[in-house]
Amino acid sequence: MHDLYYKGRIHTRLNHVNAGYRTNRDVRLGTAERPLTLTLLNEDRNAEIQLLLSEHQLVANIIIDQEAVEDISELTTIINKPSPTKLEKTPGRNDPCYCASGKKYKKCCA
Repeated sequence: MHDLYYKGRIHTRLNHVNAGYRTNRDVRLGTAERPLTLTLLNEDRNAEIQLLLSEHQLVANIIIDQEAVEDISELTTIINKPSPTKLEKTPGRNDPCYCASGKKYKKCCA
């Protein structure tokens, strides 16, 4: 019981042993520590992919195999990241209405 309470107070000391070093850090895909794994069919496609990799500063292990199915899904997910959608801001209550009626927004389309 003495681990939780000391003189009637809750023991709140934290363990600061691993405070500065993250032992289970996330390594970004496409770096030297965690390269992409791509499977290509021929050398011509390899030149195109190498150009894309250098353009986006990515690292990949490329396997060229004519019998295998081409797999560049890891590369396409990194390159084509979805951008957040932005909604059109509704006008304030006392701003003129966007339907061009000349009235305030609160009396027209609200």
